[in-house]
Amino acid sequence: MKKAVRISLISAALLLMLGATGSVHALADTGSDVTSSSDSTNTSSGQAVQTKALSKPYVVYGSGLASEDKDAVSKALGVQSNYQSLTVTGTDYGTYINSAGTSDASMISSVSLAPADPGTGVKVNIADYNGQNNITQVTSQQYAMVATMAGVKDVIITVTADKTVSGESALTGVYKALAADGLTLNQQNTQAANGVMDATQPAINQNKSDKKYPGKLMAAVGNVSSQLAKQRQQDNQYATKDDIRQMLNDALAKQGIQSQTSTTVINNIVIALSNVQKAPVSGTSSYVNNAKQVASNIGNSVGNKMAQLKDFASNADTSGIMGALSRIWQSIVAFFNNLF
Repeated sequence: MKKAVRISLISAALLLMLGATGSVHALADTGSDVTSSSDSTNTSSGQAVQTKALSKPYVVYGSGLASEDKDAVSKALGVQSNYQSLTVTGTDYGTYINSAGTSDASMISSVSLAPADPGTGVKVNIADYNGQNNITQVTSQQYAMVATMAGVKDVIITVTADKTVSGESALTGVYKALAADGLTLNQQNTQAANGVMDATQPAINQNKSDKKYPGKLMAAVGNVSSQLAKQRQQDNQYATKDDIRQMLNDALAKQGIQSQTSTTVINNIVIALSNVQKAPVSGTSSYVNNAKQVASNIGNSVGNKMAQLKDFASNADTSGIMGALSRIWQSIVAFFNNLF
């Protein structure tokens, strides 16, 4: 009788745990997505948007990573044997982010990239290294929105570093992994997207005490970018900077953070949004929904962890989360065993 009661209690606990975290999904289909003709924009510099699911997970180590720290970084990123390993260099930064480039030694942050379930959008986790968050400036919400503006979709990105860094170069590894997977994003997109990161960083630094601010700011920026793309496609013309400024002020007011965002920052974000509006990504119909969806995801997002177990397309890519669940489950079993 006691054994039956114990099994029932443990089963109930399992159901509660699964309900809170979501179930593991089977490996998603990795064929090309069905898109409209406008989504197939392709220039000599690369494709405007990610048009197919990521075929496998990747880990991209910064070239400035100390060799003795590589194993610890790999563990922090949840890397498994099925992850393809790459190294990102200063030359890659010059290719994808800024033509001026940077040195190999300054490429410190590393990223892992796993396929997400279709429709998930971009979700980002910043992982602690030896118990410490070494990404000192860029937030998960920034990474998610900026990657979307660059043309990325339906991926789980995990970022970490073995020493304190701003984190601004981390997305270079994401773009390199996509290129290795057969899809090189348009350079105008990646550079315009990085301009949004630069423009939003001062406001986030100025509001560090407000944990909700990064999500609210990037949601406002993402929604405006979605509106601008929709207008461009419908009217075949670009909004003026005055129009963008009004749209941004309205979006910031809707999020309740207009008074927390300086005029200088707003002006810089307007310029950055204008550049994204003119980039190929804003000419694709899928971007309108992608940007809107990610903006919705991050609007109330707080902290460094955006992705959950249910977001991954493959249970092979969830080792970190599964490890945590395993520990929780073992604690539950031990608790109920001690009751009888």
